[in-house]
Amino acid sequence: MPSFVFNARDPAGRQQQGSQEAVSAASLVSTLRERGWLVLEVKESSGPVEDWSTLLNPFSWLPPRSIDVELSLQQIAVMLRSGITLLAALKTVAEQAERRSMRRIWERVAERIQEGATLGDALADHPCFPHLVVQLVRVGEQTGNLEPVATRAADALEKRRLLRTSLLTALTYPAIVMLAAVGVTIFMVVGVIPKLQVFLKALGRKLPAMTQMLVDVSMAVQTHDVQGLIGFAAVIVALVALYLWPPGRLYLDRLLLRLPIVGRLLRLAATVSFARALGALVHSGITLVEGLRTAEGLNRNRYVAECVAGARASVLKGGTLAEPLLGTDAFMPMLSRMVAIGETTGTLDEVLDEVARFHESQLQSAIKQFSAIIEPVIVVVVGAIVGFVYIAFFMALFAAAGGPR
Repeated sequence: MPSFVFNARDPAGRQQQGSQEAVSAASLVSTLRERGWLVLEVKESSGPVEDWSTLLNPFSWLPPRSIDVELSLQQIAVMLRSGITLLAALKTVAEQAERRSMRRIWERVAERIQEGATLGDALADHPCFPHLVVQLVRVGEQTGNLEPVATRAADALEKRRLLRTSLLTALTYPAIVMLAAVGVTIFMVVGVIPKLQVFLKALGRKLPAMTQMLVDVSMAVQTHDVQGLIGFAAVIVALVALYLWPPGRLYLDRLLLRLPIVGRLLRLAATVSFARALGALVHSGITLVEGLRTAEGLNRNRYVAECVAGARASVLKGGTLAEPLLGTDAFMPMLSRMVAIGETTGTLDEVLDEVARFHESQLQSAIKQFSAIIEPVIVVVVGAIVGFVYIAFFMALFAAAGGPR
């Protein structure tokens, strides 16, 4: 019969540890629970073997990602639903973690629980767990519904990840293509055209007007390259300083929300993120004020965070949530109207969930429309830039082949 090591707490709250033989871990858990003990952990006496393939993998030493936390929460929820104790679930998740940094974090969380801390407090010690997850876990511990709350937290992280990925994909593609076009143009103007000019001068040929214009640009760039680099560096430093200065950061973030096409995408994303996070928190039993405090910390856009902070201050003074949301351009207009309905009917969490789903579909449609618009625009702009350079280049070649002297 195998031997198991257990960790439990008796009705007086004292910690009880020891080892006992049993047919299975589940059988031992039932035996201990019959004594009135709260079973924290049951495992076999032999410890797990260290996986050397994980140790030799350089990626396993990187900091944990959001998807690592998301998968771990899903695994914990499944194990808790199957009747496995919390500490046993944490140990299992630690052993199965892909990254060693994630494994150490879960092991430390298990140690903190054994020392008497709650799961929420143990998770709060590590920055990789968002405040939304910590708040949901604390509510789950207080209500005794940790398994559904862990599932809800994992779903929230998954939707945030998918939302961020789709938004970044839509904004990154045009930026990369434009950078590539600018790079090719600079190479042609600075590296190729001047060499061609030297060749044509040696033959006594005259450059075409279009090629001469590019040569003049190339000469200007080479003549003032130091001043240009200093000016470019000064602009970058100024932008960074403005971004690090709180009023400047607030101004830049608000300016992003007011851009013609990108601003609408960012407002849709902010609306989805705010509605989903606040809806999940309110549904779990967290007060509206505390939920707004948590939602405020989830926003990287400082202007959106300031708007949420203003809404929280209004609620603290006895006002409604819908009124301060109506007077801001951080969210879509439908949010405040639907929140007003939810506050009137007492179904704020359900209304927020509907708002999140509706605006998420709107965001996906907007991203598709943005991609459909930006792709031909990029083709035209890049084609015009590169085409102009290549036409000037080949006109110079034709001049070298047989043009007038």
